Amino acid sequence: MIETWLPKRRRTHPDTDPTLPVNPLLEKLHPYPFEKLRALFAHVTPSAAHKAISFGIGEPRHPTPALIKEAIVASLDGLASYPATAGSEALRKAIAAWLRKRYDVEVDPVTEILPVAGSREALFALAQTVVDGSRPDAVVLCPNPFYQIYEGAALLAGATPWFANSDPARNFACDYAAVPDEVWARTQLLYVCSPGNPTGAVLTLDDWRELFALSDRHGFVIASDECYSEIYFDEGAPPLGALEAARRLGRDWTRLIVLSSLSKRSNVPGMRSGFVAGDAALMKRFLLYRTYHGCALSPVTQSASIAAWGDEAHVIENRTMYAEKFRTVTPMLASVLDVRLPDAAFYLWVDVRRSGLGDEGFASRLYAEYNVTVLPGSYLARDAHGTNPGSGFVRIALVASVAECVEGAQRIVAFCEGLAQTRAA
Repeated sequence: MIETWLPKRRRTHPDTDPTLPVNPLLEKLHPYPFEKLRALFAHVTPSAAHKAISFGIGEPRHPTPALIKEAIVASLDGLASYPATAGSEALRKAIAAWLRKRYDVEVDPVTEILPVAGSREALFALAQTVVDGSRPDAVVLCPNPFYQIYEGAALLAGATPWFANSDPARNFACDYAAVPDEVWARTQLLYVCSPGNPTGAVLTLDDWRELFALSDRHGFVIASDECYSEIYFDEGAPPLGALEAARRLGRDWTRLIVLSSLSKRSNVPGMRSGFVAGDAALMKRFLLYRTYHGCALSPVTQSASIAAWGDEAHVIENRTMYAEKFRTVTPMLASVLDVRLPDAAFYLWVDVRRSGLGDEGFASRLYAEYNVTVLPGSYLARDAHGTNPGSGFVRIALVASVAECVEGAQRIVAFCEGLAQTRAA
């Protein structure tokens, strides 16, 4: 009898149901690069003669340091408590101490630092905090190629992304001089990634001088994504950070936010722990947003993060492993492709235009013939100003062991040599 008065449930697909209430801005989002890669490989059968090697995803695969695991186990009683959105005083002080040691800057742990659940969450949430989506001309300026969260955050905040293309002549740093003044005037948020993903480019002090002057003139916020800051190749020359650049230029943190993460530095991508630091007025508004957003770090994660930020030995060991891979693999690939050591980070940005295959064709055939995965550069960029600056490039993430990276490089060399022989025949 109950079935006679219960309303009949319509069977509709959520993507085609016209009555389903959905934020229309979601329709503007692009497929993620790895979705595009899966579609590219959907009808490709990889070589069964070769064990799979993936250079496609930038996920650290070095072992998680024992001190972090031990800190997690020792703090499990913290699961019985709700965490504060602002994080513990001990964690904020640990982050401030790391910033002092790394960049020689004094950041107030009470008003200028917030722990976050990884830099991705914070990069997205920051745009929702600072962008005035009621302005139809609002612009969020992004590097190109770029980390796709920047674009998604801009679109869902109601702004229009504007892309500053990378300049190969400057080791793929963005050409900010090419941005029209009327675009700067409409910009509310500038995403900067230094060291960059995927190119590894690091901004110089002159670059920062230019960006700070533009921010002061037009009033936009700068969000400096520095999640790769601890992966570099010269222990005596760590990459310049935004807070350090501001100090050296005699500037305060006004309209400046820095974002960092333990994922790459400490090989804990699954822990989801990082921080934002900078302008106290912005941090106050960001804390308000995040209080409602509900992204407080677990007390267990906070305890493990204190241990991670307080230790440099494991970070130096991590850099040593990356440096060995880059020293070994880069010259191997340079014998057949146009590639050079990046400023920093764990990616090689490889020009494959000589192959004649395009970046998608190169990735697809390499996967089919040698079971090696690389990411087409065009998936990491947008068509802007008459070009896609990722087209004709592939990103190689050297995140696996030294042995696996070398084997993968050997296969890429063999693949390129085979292409050259085919062209010559």
